[in-house]
Amino acid sequence: MTTTETTADTAATGPIPSTSYSGFTERDLGVSDDRAHADRWVWEARYVKLLLVIDFGATLVATLAAFVLRFQGAPYADWYLVLSALIPPVWVGLLALSHAYERRVLFVGGEEYQRVLRAGVRLTLGIALASYVANADLARGYLSIALVLTTVLSLAGRFVLRKVLHQARRRGACMHRVLVLGHAPAVAQMTAQLHRRSHHGLQVVGACLPAGQLGEAAKTVDVPVFGALGAAANSAAAAGADTVMVLSCPELDGPMLRRLAWELERDDIDLIVSSSLVDTAGDRITVRPVDGLPMMHIEHPRLSGGRRLIKSVFDVSVAALLLMLLVPLLLLVALVIRLDTGGPVFFRQIRVGRGGESFRMFKFRTMHTDAEARLEAMRRQNESTGVLFKMRDDPRVTRSGRFLRRYSLDELPQLINVLLGEMSLVGPRPPLPSEVERYPQDMRRRLVVKPGMTGLWQVSGRSDLSWEDSIRLDLQYVENWSLTVDLVILMRTATVVMRGAGAY
Repeated sequence: MTTTETTADTAATGPIPSTSYSGFTERDLGVSDDRAHADRWVWEARYVKLLLVIDFGATLVATLAAFVLRFQGAPYADWYLVLSALIPPVWVGLLALSHAYERRVLFVGGEEYQRVLRAGVRLTLGIALASYVANADLARGYLSIALVLTTVLSLAGRFVLRKVLHQARRRGACMHRVLVLGHAPAVAQMTAQLHRRSHHGLQVVGACLPAGQLGEAAKTVDVPVFGALGAAANSAAAAGADTVMVLSCPELDGPMLRRLAWELERDDIDLIVSSSLVDTAGDRITVRPVDGLPMMHIEHPRLSGGRRLIKSVFDVSVAALLLMLLVPLLLLVALVIRLDTGGPVFFRQIRVGRGGESFRMFKFRTMHTDAEARLEAMRRQNESTGVLFKMRDDPRVTRSGRFLRRYSLDELPQLINVLLGEMSLVGPRPPLPSEVERYPQDMRRRLVVKPGMTGLWQVSGRSDLSWEDSIRLDLQYVENWSLTVDLVILMRTATVVMRGAGAY
């Protein structure tokens, strides 16, 4: 660990390190050494341009498909061609008005997808209103296909582009270089958390600490320390940072933080203020001025009423459709299990659902029939630090069970639990009663919603997650649920399952 203590003068004149990302260098990106953080604008501009191509292309494909499917061999009015040509630019314009191209909603999180969905609703309402005012008799089939397919293709294209970005970030490309300000323990914790996963695009390159912590305390920080808090703006330039993150720190009061923002504005460096309101989504936070002072109002999570009804209808509808479509696959899996080890096809186990109520969960059997009896003898081989039992090479798993677990085929019978209203398609992991008995108090919060077949834990590492990360992700889902979040998780689940990563 290297610790560099600088004054404001040396920070201002210090060299800016050359940035080289896997597959990209500053020369490739067209930036100069004295503005190393300017590469951010290059890849972000390219990303937005690709979004424009994706959205425009989505409408072209959607209108062409609608035209062919609705009017093949049938007469049509020429103005349908005009309408088909107008929809693409109107769609892109609506997305821009919905702020779907703003950097602050791109790259991570579900806000981008929510804005695309809102733009789709506005486009539908706008065309319906225009046709009513003009007394135009539009073909419902054409409009339904064009508008729905436009929204779906835009969402899918943006999802794929984001996955490509996350892959690039795993190689070290397209990252924001971050200077963290705060006390040494908080900086060390934040640095470790950000370095565990790269998809968020925040790479900590240095830190600034209170003047009294520039000695021994600085050794606990695993990144270079560039000096005291007062020299943060100059230190950011010295570190080649394009973002400054401020953690909770009494030394950084309002006036000092305001001056820092002005100084960073001069060098075009972003400012992030980390909130202590962990796992609280932005749409639940509203800043309201009270007597000239900005007050942060936090809304309670909406877990009942119409939102819960919408989620239940969605779950039952999709589960019923999937069960009908997957009947041949379910029969094939059942046959493989019988031929492999004989014995029962299904494994039934008591799990805890919403409100602490128990239910019997269905899965395809992936272990030998004496697995439960052998569990106690294997406790010492547990590879998990929490209340779960995890073992990468569990000898109780059958030959066919390893394949079924890798691609989550063993969990398909849980669609029956969804139909019965005991589970949801998306939600926290369904726990065992013995696990619930050992839950810390905060973890019981996850029982206010139905457990899910998949969730944030599934798309964020599956069995590779630590117990602490599993708790954090479950609580994050409970606090910030929305139908858009569920749709995004379902899309991400498909890609995670196909890779088979983290399943054992």
